[in-house]
Amino acid sequence: MGKLLQCDGAPVLDPFPKQCHSSGMDPWRDHVCIPSSASSAATSAALLPAPPPTASSPSPAGASLQLSISEGSPITSLFSDPYPTASWDAVPGLESQQIQALLKLSAKGVFWKHPCKATSCVFTLHHGGDVEADGNCLFSAAQKAMCLRDECPQAVRKRTVQRFLRDYENGVMQKVATDQAIKHLYSPDLNSGWGVHVVQEVKLLAKKVDREAMDTAIEELMHCSMSRENAAEMVYKERCVSIVNGEAWAKYMSIAGDASDEHDIITLLYAQEGLISVEENREGRAAAFGDDIAIESLASEYQREIFVVQAHGVDAMVDEEHCVFFLSHRPRGEVLHQPVFLFMKGTGWCGSGADHYEPLIAQPAPSLMQEKVALVL
Repeated sequence: MGKLLQCDGAPVLDPFPKQCHSSGMDPWRDHVCIPSSASSAATSAALLPAPPPTASSPSPAGASLQLSISEGSPITSLFSDPYPTASWDAVPGLESQQIQALLKLSAKGVFWKHPCKATSCVFTLHHGGDVEADGNCLFSAAQKAMCLRDECPQAVRKRTVQRFLRDYENGVMQKVATDQAIKHLYSPDLNSGWGVHVVQEVKLLAKKVDREAMDTAIEELMHCSMSRENAAEMVYKERCVSIVNGEAWAKYMSIAGDASDEHDIITLLYAQEGLISVEENREGRAAAFGDDIAIESLASEYQREIFVVQAHGVDAMVDEEHCVFFLSHRPRGEVLHQPVFLFMKGTGWCGSGADHYEPLIAQPAPSLMQEKVALVL
């Protein structure tokens, strides 16, 4: 699980060893944190309007968010028109322990230090409201957390996938390690892993234009006395795209669950004894849920560190004081903007909100002292 860092009664879960943070490495691939230059131009980088969307830096939609990150000086700027926030007491599905811990984050704030430069800031964290639980929640929550009013969640998803492909194809990411991680996530070895998972999923991509032919093949197998589920499993495994590498992952993560998608998501569910069921997604409404690879690519595209704030219930917390965890995702490259915070809530480690993200609005609070913050990141 990683190590637990504590400040003022609230922990932060650090999933990687210290040496990984210092060098910018992730467990499944090399990752270089680009240090700032010694030149005055680099140490006082005023953030300029973004280039066209094909470039790797944020679009003009994020211009109001752009902060001047200068060596040794705190971040005091704030986007001019943030989304409205909600009181933690009004957020549904939270237990009293969770509410108390989250109220500390909005009152005392968290202390963030730039990973490569001598600049820091205290941010108070506020709930930015819920987003639709339609599979696009990572990108919907990120869009609200970054106040990208001129970009829809689908555009954020598209930019995230495009950034992944650029880094994957240009050697910024280690292809072999990345492919292994993707295969483990979406096409797991069904001969192992049962000590951790009761049910395992295999994701496949079916071209929309091929669905009719696949249905015909399934019907033919059923006429041979094969069950619908076994016939569907056989046809989909034979004719669909398996998500086992970066190219397939990009096709999968591009799926937003609308008519413009090229592929439909097929899910095969297995227990140790064998196939349980087949989710055929016949209406094509299933969207690809964001994973850690997507979050890192999102962070890289918008050049911001992303923290996933998890609030767990009594059956998952270390104790009542320690029910909030921060999981950090650093970009592949320089951090040029203030961090982004996304929220998850739940009552247990399994299904503890991992399928749903909500936005947090981070407000710089230069008047708050580091020594009195709720948490040091």
